[in-house]
Amino acid sequence: MTSDQQSAGVSHAGPSGWVRDALRVHEEQAAEEEAARGSHRGSPQPRAGTVREELVLERIDRARRSRPRVKEERITMSHGAGGKATQTLIEAVFLDAFRNPLLEPLEDAAALRVGGARLALTTDSYVVSPLFFPGGNIGDLAVNGTVNDLSVSGATPLYLSAGFILEEGFPVADLGRIVTSMREAADAAGVQVVTGDTKVVERGKADGCYINTAGVGAIARGLDLGVANARPGDAIIVTGPIGDHGVTIMLARGELDIEADVTSDTAPLNGLAAGLLSATPGVRAMRDATRGGVATILNEIAKAANVGVLVSENDIPVRAEVRGASELLGIDPMYVACEGRLVAVVDGAAAGDALAALRAHPLGGQAAVIGHVTADPPGIVQLKTAFGGTRIVDLLVGDPLPRIC
Repeated sequence: MTSDQQSAGVSHAGPSGWVRDALRVHEEQAAEEEAARGSHRGSPQPRAGTVREELVLERIDRARRSRPRVKEERITMSHGAGGKATQTLIEAVFLDAFRNPLLEPLEDAAALRVGGARLALTTDSYVVSPLFFPGGNIGDLAVNGTVNDLSVSGATPLYLSAGFILEEGFPVADLGRIVTSMREAADAAGVQVVTGDTKVVERGKADGCYINTAGVGAIARGLDLGVANARPGDAIIVTGPIGDHGVTIMLARGELDIEADVTSDTAPLNGLAAGLLSATPGVRAMRDATRGGVATILNEIAKAANVGVLVSENDIPVRAEVRGASELLGIDPMYVACEGRLVAVVDGAAAGDALAALRAHPLGGQAAVIGHVTADPPGIVQLKTAFGGTRIVDLLVGDPLPRIC
């Protein structure tokens, strides 16, 4: 050794002095934390010096339970993408202002009682870019999306409204194509567009055409669906391959030199949902996996019911074309939007009947059980990877694919 190495405390026989000190401090802190925590449910405590997974999970849980607050001074695209930023905006601004028992569940539709009837009411806005894409356009997307929000709430969709915000200079022929698609989609779903509104804004103040919808449906007596109903042991089912719509939209923009034979999965899910509900009384909840994809739905289940969710990567259906395009784009199909898939939480004992009913429908032929609800760790979604390990599937702050619905 040189004199400089000696003075620096470097030795081939073992760690240098500052390394030993750091390790000692780390072990002392770990021991203090364990003593302060006392007994703790869950897996046995890891040895000092190993990765302390339960502490990490606890810190994540504490962060999630803190009061939501919008830190940004201005709205960004992330606030409309369906991830953490959207959730924070909804809870910190809108829910805080409008809080009431009908809004607080934050389901896809509000369950209302009018006289002796139970109705579901939903609303949505569509700003997809481009307006026309393989498999559909903004018109049928608007109808199907509204029908699906009612359907996953356990309602039979009945009536829709349609509001149009049109930009000066928008081609009338394109508007005609959009409206025709809406009529055809409404006929296919068995609903009627019964009221609407039209506004025109100056050139450059919109993106051609935006559509706002509202929908009303009838809820069967005694049916009470919601992600807060999830219980340990429940099965989690997805009704088909995920990510088709989001990848289709991204490639349709023509900004990337990627070719893939994919089309949007936009479709009305009322028949599929009704078949599932008829097959078994064990359905706890349904959600259509739009903005934020399946991963966001799983996190909503875990948070609302204060349960854990464990899913298997090998069991999640993804088309080879979607998986390949996602890899090239550097995105995870779990976070990519669908427009014709729903996620169902079903009593584990009823999973077989539920799966059979879904697969009997044309839109559910590739339905699969992708995981189960667990007791621990509460509020956390974990993915068992194809390599046999597990990783946390958290909410994204924003969305890798903006303006997809």
